[in-house]
Amino acid sequence: MPFVRICVTGDEERPTPEQKKELISGVTKLVGEVLGKNTSNMVVIIDEIPMENYGIGGGETVRERRKEHQK
Repeated sequence: MPFVRICVTGDEERPTPEQKKELISGVTKLVGEVLGKNTSNMVVIIDEIPMENYGIGGGETVRERRKEHQK
């Protein structure tokens, strides 16, 4: 059984429920086509990561970094 975990930005950038549905459907179809797997029991999890819970270089959170670049 394929298991796919997708991490996306949360907070104000989080995907809409409609986008999540489309993402789950598209990933399921792609995995089935590429891997030739039966997707009837496939699991797709979408994790929404708040911007203060991850950083990109320089030891800053994404939220901090974006504040700096908006000035």
